[in-house]
Amino acid sequence: MHPEICSALERAGIVTPFAIQEMTLSVALMGTDLIGQARTGTGKTLAFGIPVLQRSVSPKDPDYADIPQGKPQALIVAPTRELALQVSSDLTLASADRGLRVLTVYGGVGYDEQLDTLKDGVDIVVGTPGRLIDLAQRRSLDLSHVHAVVLDEADEMLDLGFLPDVQRLLSMTPETRQTMLFSATMPAAIVTLARTHMRHPMNIRAESSYDTTMVPATAQFIYQAHDLDKPEIIGRVLQAEDADKIIVFTRTKRQSQRIADDLAERGFSASPLHGDMAQVAREKALTKFRENKIRVLVATDVAARGIDVAGVSHVINYTCPEDDKTYVHRIGRTGRAGATGTAITFVDWADLHRWKMINKTLDLPFDEPQETYSTSEHLYHDQGIAPGTKGRIVDAAPVERKPREDRGGRGDSRGDRGGERGGDRKPRERTDRSRTRTRGGSQGQGAASTDGPVSTGDSAAVVVTEGSTGGASRNRRRRRSRSGGGSGEASAPSATSSDA
Repeated sequence: MHPEICSALERAGIVTPFAIQEMTLSVALMGTDLIGQARTGTGKTLAFGIPVLQRSVSPKDPDYADIPQGKPQALIVAPTRELALQVSSDLTLASADRGLRVLTVYGGVGYDEQLDTLKDGVDIVVGTPGRLIDLAQRRSLDLSHVHAVVLDEADEMLDLGFLPDVQRLLSMTPETRQTMLFSATMPAAIVTLARTHMRHPMNIRAESSYDTTMVPATAQFIYQAHDLDKPEIIGRVLQAEDADKIIVFTRTKRQSQRIADDLAERGFSASPLHGDMAQVAREKALTKFRENKIRVLVATDVAARGIDVAGVSHVINYTCPEDDKTYVHRIGRTGRAGATGTAITFVDWADLHRWKMINKTLDLPFDEPQETYSTSEHLYHDQGIAPGTKGRIVDAAPVERKPREDRGGRGDSRGDRGGERGGDRKPRERTDRSRTRTRGGSQGQGAASTDGPVSTGDSAAVVVTEGSTGGASRNRRRRRSRSGGGSGEASAPSATSSDA
């Protein structure tokens, strides 16, 4: 390896290669096409990043003037924005002493900054397929001089429907390029892509077939849990002995937002991460998560790949993953770079069949998930939760609730009724117990404040008053005796029945 790359990595504490790196570097540095397959979180980025950097011509090199100035020398294609940013970060770190210019392009942001950077000149371009094709069609991105093309997480690009875009990008590059394809799994369509666009590639598989997908250092727990009890379980897991940063994966965007709000209300620092968020907001949430400003990231599968964050102790699948590949890549966010981790999966009763298919495909020993509640003893034992722990931080600031407002005349006392129905009613004066006020608020015959006699009957009475237009407006007011009987003064009981 180039000494400048070694020194840059050494400053970052990277001195010992992983298996995929050790087996790949000697082959890739010679310019050979290769297919690298290893479990997620074992350093595939530097396995292809170091050869790309070392075989690119640096401004410090004497032959830099012989290459097309400002044209990209290498192209790295990633399926998601987050993965593209992660790859660019690693390449920038490793090339700090080489002086190579790395540009990241992806959708969701404006074109201006990316166009200006391409115009000024770049050496390595990392991007998502859609934005790369857009820039190439604008004639702003020239791929005719690249010496290397890397397809990172190729199986994910297949799942997202990017395979036609990838083939278009490959057709824009020279046939003499070096092509490297890296992925955790290798579906048949990816093998066909490799045969079509690669020249006698060398297949490199770092570990056994089982270990290529599953991380041995990750402890897996499968619980059959009720949906309404899941936030309480997560709140208690967050207070486990070894709990640090946690990623919670959800099936929908709305679910991601709801769970993040629920955990925040319980006193935990949480943030959602889903496709409806603006790119700036997504990057801000990831930055806060990396910097330990938030502890829980509630994400959809947009974050299932490429999120290499140190200190993620737990990954929780809030719902059962769709398939075995989704499960593998979700739990691969913990137990990275040789660290240990914990993966918890909640399986609803309706998803039992789906989980059994995943369990059978991955040959896992969890065919019958254990029914689990937030009060289950085995939950406390499995996760190292102290007895008596609740899913809410005790000293968290209580949620402020507005005092009960008058709704249609109801005040703090349910017995206070007055005014017109549906309006703002004034409380009744308790000094006058005579219930002879009309519905409109005016006093009818028999009211205590009038000169007429006050009705003392206990039966329902109908009070007829003269309206301002001369017409008779009928207002009824009922009063019953405790015994249910009585006599009427203003009208007979039969009149009451007919008016009603």
